[in-house]
Amino acid sequence: MTLSIRSAAACRHDVAALGECMVRLAPPGHGRLEFARQLEVDVGGGEYNVAYACARLGLRGTFLSALPDHPVARIILNHARSAGLDVSHVRMERYDGVGRRSRLGLNFTEVGTGIRPSVTLYDRGHSAASQMRPEDVDWAAVFEREGCRWLHTGGIFTALSATAAATVKAALQAADAAGTVTSYDLNFRGKLWGSEQAIAVNRQLIPHVRVLIGNEEDFQKALGFEVEGVDAGLRALPVESYRRMVERVVREYPNLAVVGTTLREVKSGLVNHWSGLLWHAGRCYEARAYRDLEIEDRVGGGDGFSSGVAYGFLTGLEPQAIVDFAVAHGALLQTTRGDTSQTTLAEVRHVLEGGTARIQR
Repeated sequence: MTLSIRSAAACRHDVAALGECMVRLAPPGHGRLEFARQLEVDVGGGEYNVAYACARLGLRGTFLSALPDHPVARIILNHARSAGLDVSHVRMERYDGVGRRSRLGLNFTEVGTGIRPSVTLYDRGHSAASQMRPEDVDWAAVFEREGCRWLHTGGIFTALSATAAATVKAALQAADAAGTVTSYDLNFRGKLWGSEQAIAVNRQLIPHVRVLIGNEEDFQKALGFEVEGVDAGLRALPVESYRRMVERVVREYPNLAVVGTTLREVKSGLVNHWSGLLWHAGRCYEARAYRDLEIEDRVGGGDGFSSGVAYGFLTGLEPQAIVDFAVAHGALLQTTRGDTSQTTLAEVRHVLEGGTARIQR
């Protein structure tokens, strides 16, 4: 199957992302939460991060979600608007003053270092986004009257509740019917649901997906496809085993036009090997490997890859250039703190053209 993309002239939006965005609170540097005396305020969410990054790269993005209507939630709206990300389809729920019914999701993050891994602590139960239902979004407005070229969503939002999963399915079906490319990041999170449930739900959604993305753990725990030769600690990632796994996935789901996977080997909290693969039209393309990549904050690297894939296809790049762009973008995203991209298009091109980290004056 090939990937057919709607013309930019016929659509108001290049990219729409459906999901939850949270306020992220993190101790400065590599501090521990239990000893923190101050917390850095940022925002992030797997699906939101993709739309935000695409907007920073120059695409027209919109975010589909729900938030309680209060000042802390408006941190997210302000953040989105700073990059030109449209928030007209974010449903603002009346806040009751306490949060009994509609809350804002919070994500507490410790950025790891050395042998200590990064850790996230969720406080997102009963959030406004987790209670979304299919009827909460005017799908005809987004995909038909306004027009949208690419919809991105994923397993994090799907895992939040049965109604969130139903909303994802409705979005994928409406987008597909309108000719919008549908992309889905498996993004397995063991704190949100178990592997058995994730596989059962995702197997109902993937038939409506055209672009499927995941990392070394996602395809196993969120879709049930084992990668041969991978140890339990994911310390070695044999590329040929990934190629064979992707071939099994596309045989079972012939609706898939693209499959992307990031490859991460963790040497320490601040040094990773980083690369990726892209399967398209029967061929598998491997990106440059960034060996011993020094990172500031690993959170959001996969979203950087996903947004790079969307950007590449929407701007007409060839498959090899797309996976190279996506991996470079993900690598750069990990050089700054926070979940969301602080990277410019010029910086990605600088890396792709062989530019170094030598100071620019």
